[in-house]
Amino acid sequence: MRLTLRRALAVGATLALVGVMTPGAAYSQDDPRSCDDLMGADAPAFIVCHWLAKPDEALGVALFWGADDNANLKEASPVDGKFIDCSAAGSVCPEAPGGGSEGDENSPFPEGAGDGGAPECEAGQPCSVDGHGEGGDGTVAGSEQTGTSTPTPTPTGVQDPAIAAAAQTPTGQAITAAKAVQLRVWIDTELADDWKAGTETFTAAVKRIGALAARPEVAGIRFTSQLGYNTTFKTDEEITAFVTAASDALRQAAPGKRLGIHTVVPELACGANTTCKAEMRKRYPLLAPEKIESPLIAGRVDQLSLDTGLLYGGYDAWKIKAGQAHLNQWIQVRARSWDVLTQVAAEETGLVGQVTANKVASRLSVPVKDGAAQQVNVWTSVQDAQGAVNRLTAWDQLKKLLPIQRRLAAVYNPANPETDMTTDIKKLSEVFGQIYLTTA
Repeated sequence: MRLTLRRALAVGATLALVGVMTPGAAYSQDDPRSCDDLMGADAPAFIVCHWLAKPDEALGVALFWGADDNANLKEASPVDGKFIDCSAAGSVCPEAPGGGSEGDENSPFPEGAGDGGAPECEAGQPCSVDGHGEGGDGTVAGSEQTGTSTPTPTPTGVQDPAIAAAAQTPTGQAITAAKAVQLRVWIDTELADDWKAGTETFTAAVKRIGALAARPEVAGIRFTSQLGYNTTFKTDEEITAFVTAASDALRQAAPGKRLGIHTVVPELACGANTTCKAEMRKRYPLLAPEKIESPLIAGRVDQLSLDTGLLYGGYDAWKIKAGQAHLNQWIQVRARSWDVLTQVAAEETGLVGQVTANKVASRLSVPVKDGAAQQVNVWTSVQDAQGAVNRLTAWDQLKKLLPIQRRLAAVYNPANPETDMTTDIKKLSEVFGQIYLTTA
């Protein structure tokens, strides 16, 4: 068995902190190296604790290895004499069943095996990969799951028909175009209406979105917008049930993908104005900060997008100007440490049409200033009340924000292109690092 330097150091660092001994190696209670005081009163009598290296000593060890840019660590090598060469004269190694030595560094690979080789599978049978059984990705077989069942895995080398079909949709083609220009992709969809329509409709929608998100270039799925602000849900219980169901279903349909929601928390922009805060709670009872925080604490979502639309004119009654409302919101977000619970993004819809350079700079820089938000999602088109579509035009100003390009995401609908989808996405990649692809 080979023991790499990194593994040896990791094991050594662990053992250097606390050693757990059996009675044969017991130490008296007055032993200065005893750490029995760290154990609970209900610890079995036959277990005792002994410091192999006290905390101050362990600090010294860490400083030794980290000194001079880890010079000692870089020059270190495994200590001789830790391995047994079973082929050497005089060495005695245990015999594996059927003959041969087991566990030494010279043990041959099993017949037909090799580093990096693909597993050999019986015809028509699913393979076991990386220690996982059926499915190959760590998910439980459908008969062992609750809720939405996982489809039978597709045999190695055969593409899932649902994934192949999804790749041909406008969103699927947009994913391919985004990959070509190295944009990080999110699927932006709405599952609230599907969930309210019943299990069959909801299951079909999740399956459709899961097929789109199965591609490796897709980072995540935003599964609802204006949560608690629009009229889709009437109670906290409905919202909780929907977010729980959508999160559970998508974690199963698209394992490893991040999940996001979009909403607004009107109270945050009030700052210290108690009258404003009371009124906003009255107007928007489902959007109190603690209610939005609940699914974050529960780990249901990995990204929270906060809309900035209300900040501009929504607080005039309390003489809170747009700039101050904007600042108030992000100070409150930072103070609540929401970035510890999830990734926070600002949702910016007000940069379409003709805008000033100052407007572009302020709306995109304020949210990420001092780490309040990790990114800003910019809508590339907005339809007004008369049906006219206003599009993003501030390209020159956006190009000046290259230092925060990776923090900027374009919200784009591939079914409603400005020129054509491929041309649009290529242009977006010049100023954005990410793209949210709107899909039904």
